[in-house]
Amino acid sequence: MIPKYIDIHAHINFKAFEEERSAIMHRALDRDTWVINIGTQFDTSQKAVEMTNDYEEGVYASIGLHPIHTSASFHDKEELGDEGKEFTSHGEIFNKEKYKELVKKGKVVAIGECGLDYFHMDEESIEKQKKAFISQIELANELNLPLMLHIRNNPKDKTKNAYYDVCELLKQFPNVKGVSHFFAGTVEDMKRFVEIGIYVSFAGPITYKPKIEICDYISVVKETPLDMILTDTDSPYVAPVPHRGERNEPVFVKEIVKKIAEIKGLSEAEVARVVVENAKKLFDI
Repeated sequence: MIPKYIDIHAHINFKAFEEERSAIMHRALDRDTWVINIGTQFDTSQKAVEMTNDYEEGVYASIGLHPIHTSASFHDKEELGDEGKEFTSHGEIFNKEKYKELVKKGKVVAIGECGLDYFHMDEESIEKQKKAFISQIELANELNLPLMLHIRNNPKDKTKNAYYDVCELLKQFPNVKGVSHFFAGTVEDMKRFVEIGIYVSFAGPITYKPKIEICDYISVVKETPLDMILTDTDSPYVAPVPHRGERNEPVFVKEIVKKIAEIKGLSEAEVARVVVENAKKLFDI
């Protein structure tokens, strides 16, 4: 079966969806939308994998360690719930063998979300992020799986570019493949990724009123080749217009497809078709 839409980055495995997880997943599948749920540390990765076994097709997992979880970080109730507070007191050290075993337990199609997050620009934290990121690149290559990349710049400090640094790290590894989810870089950042075969995924903010100082989404979407574009919601965060302010979920990914089509001057059906083809090719699903 080929779905109409695909959300390549959602977190329905998070505590935020505890009470409605099954209903949300069935809503997506009933509306012809496939979903890849993303792990951010071992527990959420494990939950994402478990969920793949509840559905015959259309639900997949990516497992990995988010860069902010390599050090002590703020507590996000959406992710871990109240009982996860103890997690903020330490950072997880990426255990390659432990994650490798997890791959065998369900439909795992990628490693991550992993990458670099410069939001706080702490040098010690950045070094830990790089170490964990390299381990996950190595695991992805070993298992012939793509990377699910999380990349975020610091909005106030422009002295470092996480997109550039991730690209330079990826160039050190042969046969690396993957996607930069929730892309918010420049046209130049996008071109560097496309040049080495890394896909670019757009999320809800492309439907918001443009803020050029954050990201010139219209220019980036226009310039990105359609055969290198994917779509994600990053549920439960940043719901697209007309659902902005609501808790996000995979069925809203169609609004992102609609906006890409509008920006590129293409039909929604054409964009939806190519995005699904791109996802099937990258994730081998």
